Formats: sequence, structure tokens, C-alpha cells
Amino acid sequence: MSKTLPVGIQVYGLRDLLENTPENFKNVMQQVKDLGYDGVELAGLYGLEPEYIKEVLDEVGLIPISAHVPLVEMMEDAQKVADTYKKIGVKYIAIPYLPEEYRPNTPGYAGALKEFARIGQVMKENGIKLEYHNHDFEFVTLPDGTFGFDDIYTQIPEDLLKVEPDLCWIKVAGQSPVEYLKKYGERCEVVHLKDFYKEGNPKNMYKLIGIETEEEEGDTGIFEFRPVGFGLQVWEPILKTCVEVGSKWVIVEQDEHYELDPMEAARRSRDYLKILGW
Repeated sequence: MSKTLPVGIQVYGLRDLLENTPENFKNVMQQVKDLGYDGVELAGLYGLEPEYIKEVLDEVGLIPISAHVPLVEMMEDAQKVADTYKKIGVKYIAIPYLPEEYRPNTPGYAGALKEFARIGQVMKENGIKLEYHNHDFEFVTLPDGTFGFDDIYTQIPEDLLKVEPDLCWIKVAGQSPVEYLKKYGERCEVVHLKDFYKEGNPKNMYKLIGIETEEEEGDTGIFEFRPVGFGLQVWEPILKTCVEVGSKWVIVEQDEHYELDPMEAARRSRDYLKILGW
């Protein structure tokens, strides 16, 4: 059994280097490769053609692992999404976020699950695996006592939906990343490594991922994302479990960087993983 897995990066964390300057795509990808990353998970194409993105990644030597595509976009035309990303060569497409009206314990939840299954079938027919990427709001308790997180994967079979566990949000929800990796095992082919620091009782955490929400009163804490190895997560048992359960990739994700340059944050995460032999 391999002791390590290839390491990718979620390009969402580098969006500030690309959103207004898509012409930097090749330069940014070269920097990512030079830091020692093996692949990328895309989050939008910045107006660039998929053929160009494939060409750049091939040239630089990065594997296009996966892509985060908004649920609404896939609900509108899942086949079009599949056609676009097949040109790039991704093996996975992830639902990155669940709008409030579709979350567990809302009237829209059952309809959302039907859409997950339908989209998963389209992706399967196109040789792509659909994944769901969690936050902490899936850990609400349903009337039958189970978590929404677990209900999603109970309702939809594995061949239509893989688990892309975000280990930061699992931990923030008060659960064990290691236990959840063990619970879903081989269904966790792509795992998000995300570190964070949390103190007190922070309330307005979704502002941190660029989601506009109502300010909640009683915000008496600190919450911030950190490079891997610089926060509260204990990484050795997590990484060991990823290998043991049969994961294929680990992906570094840092949504916000505060005063730190995004590429410097990417470097710190990669260097920390190298210290652990990854």
C-alpha cells in the first residue's frame, strides 16, 4: 500500500490571481506546479476556453482532477457541463455548496436530492463521477435523528454520488474527520484538506467564504482559515486514514488568506505536507 497520495490544490483559493486577469492562468499554474502540487481542482474557467485550459495543464504537467460547478448550473444543463469538462479531462465534478432553499430540513431538500441523482446519472453516462462537497450546515439533525450529511449519501447510491469530505467543516460541526473518512471509506476518492483556527463562539462564518449572509448578533469569537499545518487539525492520523480507506487524491483548499498572499499560503500548505513525507 502506498504511504502517500498525490496532492492537488483547489483553484478557488487562487481566484484573486485569476478573476480579473485570466491571462495569468498559465503563469499561476506553473507556480502551482513549481510548489510541488500534482493536480488542480477547478472552480470556474475565468472566461477561458476548456481546450486552452487542458493545453496549459498538459504543458505545465498538472492533472485536471476535478471541478466545482454550481448546482444551479448543473440543474439547468448537466449535459452541457459534462461536455465542457470532458474537454479538460476531469474525472470528478463536485457540487460545491447547497443554497439555503435546498438544505436538509427545508421544503426544497427532497427536490434537491432528486436533482443530485439525475445529475449523477448524466455524469456517469459521460464517464465523470459526481461528488458532493460539504460545509457544516449538513450536520443538522433530521426528524429521524440522523445528520443531513449522512442522509444525502443514504438516499443517493454511491455510483451516482461520491463523498468529497471537507475536513475543516466536519471538524467545525463537532465531528471527527478520521471517523468520517473511515465511515465512507472508498466513497471518499477526493478529500479536501483544510485547516482553520477557531476560538470562542463565532457566528458569521459564511462571510469568510464569500457568502453574503445576515449579520448575527452575539458574534464573540474568531474563525479563520489557515494553511494546512497552521491551524487546529491534527494531520498525521487524517492523512494515514486517507491512504488506508483508499482515497485517490487529497486537495488543499484555503478559501480566504487575510493578509497572506494566496500563493504563499499554497506554498506553506505544500511545504507542511512535504515535512510529513507527502
